[in-house]
Amino acid sequence: MNSIEPVDPQADFPHDFVWGVATSAFQIEGAAAEDGKGPSIWDSFCRRPGVIVDASNGDIACDHYHRWSADLDMIADLGVNAYRFSVSWPRVRPGGSGAWNEKGLAFYERLVDGLLARGIKPFLTLNHWDLPDELQMAGGWAHRDTVHRFVEYAEGINARLGDRLVSIATHNEPWVMAVLGHESGVFAPGVQVRRLAVQASHHLLLSHGMALQALRAQGCSAQLGLVLNLSPMHPATDSADDQAKARLEDGRLVRWYMDPLFRASYPQDVLDDLGSDVPRIKPGDMQLIATPMDFLGVNYYSRSVVSAAEPWDAQARGHEVSDMGWEVYPQGLTELLVRLHQDYPVPVLYITENGGAFKDALEAGQVHDPQRVSYLRRHIAAVAQAMRQGVRMGGYMVWSLMDNFEWASGYGKRFGIVHVDYETQRRTLKDSAHWYRDFLQRQKARAGR
Repeated sequence: MNSIEPVDPQADFPHDFVWGVATSAFQIEGAAAEDGKGPSIWDSFCRRPGVIVDASNGDIACDHYHRWSADLDMIADLGVNAYRFSVSWPRVRPGGSGAWNEKGLAFYERLVDGLLARGIKPFLTLNHWDLPDELQMAGGWAHRDTVHRFVEYAEGINARLGDRLVSIATHNEPWVMAVLGHESGVFAPGVQVRRLAVQASHHLLLSHGMALQALRAQGCSAQLGLVLNLSPMHPATDSADDQAKARLEDGRLVRWYMDPLFRASYPQDVLDDLGSDVPRIKPGDMQLIATPMDFLGVNYYSRSVVSAAEPWDAQARGHEVSDMGWEVYPQGLTELLVRLHQDYPVPVLYITENGGAFKDALEAGQVHDPQRVSYLRRHIAAVAQAMRQGVRMGGYMVWSLMDNFEWASGYGKRFGIVHVDYETQRRTLKDSAHWYRDFLQRQKARAGR
């Protein structure tokens, strides 16, 4: 059983705590080839036979590109004060370099202005995985030139939008882009070469540090940071083999990113394990990567349990799991946040994604999702517990605002607190959305706002 009681945690949050919802461009926008948008690696990846479970794509998705104004009204109705979204790089600069696309830039200008007009803080992510396909054909994140193209992209977005943004995150989950995109190959661009995955991870981190320096040189007023997907790594047993494997996996997921960002070095045990696949690092790279951040975003969904003998199956052991098969383990969020606070000189932390996919059904105009309500309630309580232990938290954002294209899972997995009928594009607030709205109303009432 989970040790965190699903009690109302709202009294533990300060009045200036940020409450939001989150999405990403490729998962919701659609309009895949409209108004000058170029193809991304995910547009191309979706065309490969067998890589998306339901053979779907992001061509239409939630049609947010055309429905953005009504979607912003819906966000405002939830009572959140922040919206985390991403820019589609190939929508604003189709080739990844060269000419900018004015229609694409204008779309995000309308979006940001629309958020501000509704009293919602814009939290922008520059790269949520949809690299322009033209850059991939030139080597993508495994090629150092992409680092410089990303810095140019960051500067261009800041020049157009930076004066109205509260926050800019450089990348979302570089581990996913590197490992799932370049080692296992189950995500775009679908490469299966560990050496390239490791090099891509280095270039992603390097581009983050270089972009922060470039944005500050431009006079960027937004808070600058990075978003990582992190989990506690637990050994399945007390055996030496399981503990050693859990330590190495922690190195690959957590320390491979946290150490360079905050210690300007990669963990030695992971470098030793990589052998000849270690990244090519130029003098000064590590100092650039360790450029101080204003915030660190943490995406948390579950813990990882590691066995040297066989895969650990939470559901087979009677543990609560989501529709993704991920264990529902809210106490792992408290553990993770406290560990980051204790082990690294972290800036303010934000939960930039947290949520669960569950089997939802629209019945008589309603979606009852008690598992998601319980999930959110317990994880918000887990954040409160971390704060009581001294962790400095700036905000919490639900993943996701609405059901959307769930990458290799297609449209079969629903993370949203808003149901989307993909045939009609009708949005329906689920019980979890009503719960979140009521929770935030009580939060504001207690704060006297």
